This record gives sequence, C-alpha cells and structure tokens, in this order.
Amino acid sequence: MKYIDVAVGVILRDNQTYVCLRASDKHQGGKWEFPGGKVEEGEAHEAALGRELQEEVAIVTTFCEPLIMIEHDYGDKCVRLHVYTVTGFDGEPTGAEGQPGKWLALDNLNYDDFPAANREIIDALMARQVKR
Repeated sequence: MKYIDVAVGVILRDNQTYVCLRASDKHQGGKWEFPGGKVEEGEAHEAALGRELQEEVAIVTTFCEPLIMIEHDYGDKCVRLHVYTVTGFDGEPTGAEGQPGKWLALDNLNYDDFPAANREIIDALMARQVKR
C-alpha cells in the first residue's frame, strides 16, 4: 500500500490550537483538521510544513518540533502524518485558501469533530500538556 506523506502543524498559543474546516467535497470533508498538506517528492518534512502553513494559513513558522508520526489506512487511501507542534510563528493564522478556521481551546478538542487519523494527534497533544 502506498502512503501519502503529509506534514501537519499543531499551531499552539495560550492553551489553544488553530484548526481549519475541510471542504465538504474533500476526503473527510466537513471535519476540522490541523493545517498542513502533502510532502512533495524530495522535500524535507519540516520544509513541507513551512510551505503548507504559509499557503494554507498565511503564517511563517519560526519554531516547531516533532510531536508524533502516524500511519492511518482510511480504506480508500493511506496517509503518513508527520505532526509538529508550532509554537513560534509570524503572522496571524487565517484561512488563506478560503477555508474557515478558528482557535480552539485544547480542552475542547473532540475526536468526533476530526478525521479518524487525528485522534492520535489529540492524544499526543493531551499527553504533552500533562507533562508541562
């Protein structure tokens, strides 16, 4: 099975994270997600993250660190999510491609509002919060 490599940014500020709503005509449409996108051939994961966050939410990443790597089979496609926490950035996140976005309190992250592969991200994020 061929995996699609995706760089994902969990943008954090004041116990909140910035999430975007997937277009209803897209895979897993109508669900909230952490912004990011496909890693291009030969591109480093962190470079892909910076490029995607600039394209999707109009920020420039100044500090990020790996959170978790997840492989998930949706049945119709397999994804490998390279997830980073983004705690340093220039600009204010906004739906640069027309998608709705919002700041969401970490306590309000709900599995059912996100694609199945994101559940492990939420768990890793909660575990990270407990350690701090």
